[in-house]
Amino acid sequence: MAKVKPFKGLRPPKEIVKELASLPYDVMNSEEAAKMAEGKPKSLLHITRAEIDLPKEIDVHSDLVYEKAKENFNKFRENGWLVQDSEAHFYIYAQTMKGITQYGIVGGAFTGDYYNGIIKKHELTRPDKEQDRTRIIRITNANVEPVFFSYRAVPEIDRIVEKWIKENNPDYDFVADDGFGHHFWTITDAGINKKIEELFDTKVPYTYVADGHHRTAAAAIIGNERKAANPNHSGNEEYNYFMAVHFPDNQLNIIDYNRTIKDLNGHTPAEIIDLLLENFEIEDMGKEIYKPQKLHNFSMYLDGIWYSLTAKEGIFDDNDPIGILDVNILSNKVFDTIFGIKDLRTDKRIDFVGGIRGLGELQKKVDNGSMAVAFALYPVSMNQLINIADTGNIMPPKTTWFEPKLRSGLVIKMLD
Repeated sequence: MAKVKPFKGLRPPKEIVKELASLPYDVMNSEEAAKMAEGKPKSLLHITRAEIDLPKEIDVHSDLVYEKAKENFNKFRENGWLVQDSEAHFYIYAQTMKGITQYGIVGGAFTGDYYNGIIKKHELTRPDKEQDRTRIIRITNANVEPVFFSYRAVPEIDRIVEKWIKENNPDYDFVADDGFGHHFWTITDAGINKKIEELFDTKVPYTYVADGHHRTAAAAIIGNERKAANPNHSGNEEYNYFMAVHFPDNQLNIIDYNRTIKDLNGHTPAEIIDLLLENFEIEDMGKEIYKPQKLHNFSMYLDGIWYSLTAKEGIFDDNDPIGILDVNILSNKVFDTIFGIKDLRTDKRIDFVGGIRGLGELQKKVDNGSMAVAFALYPVSMNQLINIADTGNIMPPKTTWFEPKLRSGLVIKMLD
């Protein structure tokens, strides 16, 4: 069962939370981060993307960047921009997008659950990214940004959350620049905090990394480091737990994650159509944007025309949880055989576009000549994600896109 516990959060005063809260470090580059933080000295980006306070030519993985992150983190605390709660709490973090709100429990997830299989993964991690996040945790002694987890919904937990938000005003309640609402409550009742901890321990057999595999891996690495270095290790130390927001699976939706390719691998548009006909039913949809309507239906934008592609029966195995994924059908039957793209992680000819940017972004990239063809996919379901994680399988890269993104800075977890 999942071990999740309350912690003494480090949080901003209410009046500065909107300025301080930021998007996650990995959804922007340095230039974009600098622009977002311009004129905002209290933005958490000065910690999570500390290179914005150093010369532009700086290597983002240099020692100077991590030292600057530590310096800025200490400054935020000294200035009273981050203040630690005196008691351990669970927190409720809710997000609203397009009139729909999802409610998560913020708590400390047990690092040991990452190694014993209670925390389940669906993506591979890269050593360089793990090392980067490990260094930022190590130097700040904190989980500055949360990890996005999910779990099979538990009605008792849902009822606790519903009752608390009805009876208590939020600590934070604001709409970010992207139009998404963010709402945050501190659960101050010790009895309710204990009950939530017990419910995770008795009703939640597994939790699932939705977004933040590298931060999760880094937190687990730090936990092991601290354990090895402490001769009096008991298992109750704060470094054994890292900050995660736990959302019930029935409140989450995954957005499509689409692909563009830079060239046609020597083929003409007409030849591409002919090659696709072997494995797909193809319908010319004209110049109006076409969005996939169901699993195994794709849209393609090529030479100014949108097409509907529907995978023919027999080209995938219904009993294979990985082979049945649309990303794999597209990779195996299109990118590999037609475009010669063997490795989605390393091939520079392919690029990925989150569905939040809309299919118009795909059309724009093709029309301006930066890309030759674009493919849109029907989004993966939460049930598919959980089934894949439960069977120990790994999804291909860039399969899932969760929106809205968690805002960093609403609460931070110290490791001591």
